[in-house]
Amino acid sequence: MSITKERTSELIQEFGLNSADSGNVSVQIAILTQRIRTITEHVKIHKKDHSGRRGLIQLVSKRRRLLNYLKRTEPKAYVELIAKLGIRK
Repeated sequence: MSITKERTSELIQEFGLNSADSGNVSVQIAILTQRIRTITEHVKIHKKDHSGRRGLIQLVSKRRRLLNYLKRTEPKAYVELIAKLGIRK
């Protein structure tokens, strides 16, 4: 249910400032978004996986908090990120 190391490194390259910038808020949000999409597909197939559903809710909550932080500190970066990830209308 997790993402591969290769996909994680691709996301770090795409959203980070350099290849070692995994702590950047944008990178963290991108990685969480990828994990959320993966687990969402899993939960659609396995409807009785309640622990997976709980983990999904925790990831969504964590991403929401990070997005709120980014919106508060860097509104322009927030708008660009949600457009790039396609997570909001």
